[in-house]
Amino acid sequence: MAVLEQSWVKVQEKTFGKWLNSKLKVRDVEIKDLVHDLSDGTILIHLLEILSNESLGRYASRPKLRVQKFENVNKALDFIKGRRIQLTNIGAEDIVDGNRKIILGLIWTLILRFTISDINEEGLSAKEGLLLWCQRKTACYDEVEVRDFSSSWNDGLAFCALLDIHRPDLIDYDQLDKSDHRGNMQLAFDIASKEIGIPDLLDVEDVCDVAKPDERSLMTYIAYWFHAFSQMERVENAGRRVEKFVTNMTGAWEMQNNFERRMRELLRQIAEQQRQWKEATFTGTYTDAKEQSQQFTAYKSSQKRKWVAEKSDLVGLLGNIKTKLGTYRLRPYEPPRELSLEVLDHEWAVLMTAERQRSKTINETIRDIKNGLRKSFADKANDFALALNTLSTSISGLEGEVEDQLSHTQRISESLPPLDQYLTLIERLDTQCQEANIEENDFTTYTYEELAYELGLVRSSVQKKLAFLENQMVARNMTNLTPIQLEEFESVFRHFDRDGSNSLQELEFSAALASLGLVYDEVEMKERFVEVSGGRGGTVSFEQFIRFMVDVTEDQNTAEQVFESFREVADGKPYVTELDLRHSLIPDELIEDLVKTMPEHRGPDLQEDREMPKYDYISFMEKYMGGEVNGDGPKY
Repeated sequence: MAVLEQSWVKVQEKTFGKWLNSKLKVRDVEIKDLVHDLSDGTILIHLLEILSNESLGRYASRPKLRVQKFENVNKALDFIKGRRIQLTNIGAEDIVDGNRKIILGLIWTLILRFTISDINEEGLSAKEGLLLWCQRKTACYDEVEVRDFSSSWNDGLAFCALLDIHRPDLIDYDQLDKSDHRGNMQLAFDIASKEIGIPDLLDVEDVCDVAKPDERSLMTYIAYWFHAFSQMERVENAGRRVEKFVTNMTGAWEMQNNFERRMRELLRQIAEQQRQWKEATFTGTYTDAKEQSQQFTAYKSSQKRKWVAEKSDLVGLLGNIKTKLGTYRLRPYEPPRELSLEVLDHEWAVLMTAERQRSKTINETIRDIKNGLRKSFADKANDFALALNTLSTSISGLEGEVEDQLSHTQRISESLPPLDQYLTLIERLDTQCQEANIEENDFTTYTYEELAYELGLVRSSVQKKLAFLENQMVARNMTNLTPIQLEEFESVFRHFDRDGSNSLQELEFSAALASLGLVYDEVEMKERFVEVSGGRGGTVSFEQFIRFMVDVTEDQNTAEQVFESFREVADGKPYVTELDLRHSLIPDELIEDLVKTMPEHRGPDLQEDREMPKYDYISFMEKYMGGEVNGDGPKY
């Protein structure tokens, strides 16, 4: 028993001493004898100031007297207690007089607090969390079974597995001789030290040559592995955020290009239609006039409706682009002047003038004297069209906070029922005109069918706008979803919302999840539905559906995070190199797009980057974040 006790004391003294030296090297201080070098309290004070990044105040830097050593040690112990670190049965005399076990216990307490205690896996204690991390990372290796921080590590394979799972480029696990315990251990220690930068706290014989290695020494060493690989994962996560930002911006660019292409084509068609009307001539026969009247009617019931729908869609698309970019605080998009909504409204007004002139010309050829009934219908139809245009203008002109837009759109929605009653009156007048064989009306270009169609478009626009704004409010709160994910989930929800009730029945909910790759058996699906809907026999609303998808996706991507991710990928430099991007595991095709898009960095650089092209990611982010950014982060 005495030999065993002497063994763990020796290993702990060596491991803890190396741990101390790894911390003290920033002050060019090194200990050789753990017990002796801590006895006057100066090294202990140095260590606490480094660990806490605080000053302990004045102390005897070269104590000669025993009372000075006591004062130094008491200052250190009081500082430790002040940080609410529990010390049990440790007094200054234990340190000054070199009580080896007490000193090892004190150092272990500091290691727990400043190296291990921040390890947290699923709310477990530091020790349990570190063990769970090791078990998860090595679970797929048949030869490795991590049960503890002692004998589970004897053969070196657990260390090799941790290297392989995080850095397979540094070790070929499958080619290892699994029986060569010392060789595997030494290989893992050498790679960890030279390639990862993990301090050499343990020697091979400390683990391989004993049946039960010292638990505290192993935990101290393995904690360095945890921190090293956790940092690597943070850089990779930063790279993934950059990747998602680029992907998201690509989608925004596609929306903008789509808007401009469709707007340009709509304006071209409107101009072509006006040219045809201007060049049209009559032969002077009723048949010709009637045929041109029929062609004009066909235009209004077909081509014009397509244009009305396209015009409405373009207004909605531009509003969605602006709201989407505003949600993520990116630079607002304004289309080219010649493709703006103002130009479209002007050209549409010119078209309406030309349309009225065309209608008047045709009607003059086949005019009927029943102007009274025509006028009555026209007055109501024109008032109705004006009301529809006012509503459309109100919807298209919405700007500002999403809550204000939603409130205004809800008020517009409340104004639609009276229009239904008014349209019923127009329908009665239209029936009277048909009974009187009136086929034309010089006082209006509108028909009952056209107005009913446009009312349907307005109603649809209001419903779409309400749904979009409600989704944007959900999106703003659901920061763990990217815009692309939200659009995908919304599209799936709307597809399976068969009855348009803005809710999903159980079968619809199941089909929606299946289309997103989330497949459950019948019992588990029923449990999911009850959980999300809040009770049996209920339905799942859009917000409940999105919240459920947030729970299973767990991601976020704000503009500030993207900038911070760029800075983390660049390791704090004001520029980023292609090598930095590749180390963060961004796909090659996205790296190629980035280096083509980002401006060249013109400022000073580090010696190791002199031969590489450098890119100014700060200016790149300013372009899309709509504000100034610097080393401290974005400013708006």
